[in-house]
Amino acid sequence: MKMRLALAVLALTLLGNTARVRPPAGTLSCLPDAVKVGTTCVDTYEASLWQIDPANAALVRKVQTGRATLADLAAGGAIPLSFAACGAMDALTGFPRTGNWTPVPDSDPPSPGIYAVSLAGVQPSRCVTWFQANQACLLSGKRLLTSREWQGAAAGTPDPGVADDAATTCVTTGDEPADTGSRSGCASVWGAFDMVGNVDEWVADWGDRSTSCSSWPAGFGSDASCVGGPGGEVGTLDLPGAFSRGGSFGDGVGAGVFAVNSGADPSQRSPNIGFRCAR
Repeated sequence: MKMRLALAVLALTLLGNTARVRPPAGTLSCLPDAVKVGTTCVDTYEASLWQIDPANAALVRKVQTGRATLADLAAGGAIPLSFAACGAMDALTGFPRTGNWTPVPDSDPPSPGIYAVSLAGVQPSRCVTWFQANQACLLSGKRLLTSREWQGAAAGTPDPGVADDAATTCVTTGDEPADTGSRSGCASVWGAFDMVGNVDEWVADWGDRSTSCSSWPAGFGSDASCVGGPGGEVGTLDLPGAFSRGGSFGDGVGAGVFAVNSGADPSQRSPNIGFRCAR
């Protein structure tokens, strides 16, 4: 009897210990909208924002589990939010620049209800503050990447410099971004598209706001490094800088896997800045 009791206690102990052990990194499985980068699931595409009625729980669930398609979004009445003119964002009820979204009674669709989706074949959303990007990722069951995670996910993305064949290279010398995933050669070794150019991407990190830029030394290309400095501008209060990575469609040789910029404060919007999420 004592032996059976001891064995039972030992079995329960082992089960309890097993439950607390995290699975090895190799067992990580990412949802359909993301690629595996080490121990992180990084969205395959730059984020597009969609306004969805939270009452449509089935569609929201598809977004949060990485399974929403363009057909699903259209059938569910989702509204795409992508603006080249940043002032258009101000007209969106429930989408304040602060990102502190609260329900708005009788709004149509109810607010908050703006989600970040990783989809191919759409315009990446831009003119979004860091606060809005952060909130959109969170509502979608995700988060912004750290700068370190972004750097890893971007590895192997080609740096085309001033070349643009409008098919395979990354968009670094255009007037606007291309649709997500439409540049077949602009992909990292992990399978993440448009990490270079297209739109600069907010990441989670903040630092001192930069007031000038330089280029990386020989061996790192001409990618722009706009980090450091006293912060703020003459005649204004000093503000922190939120990091963005990769460069945009208009940055030319300054775009690349090493391009890093902390010149924009988190409340700033730009037609050149978008984001992507991770889990």
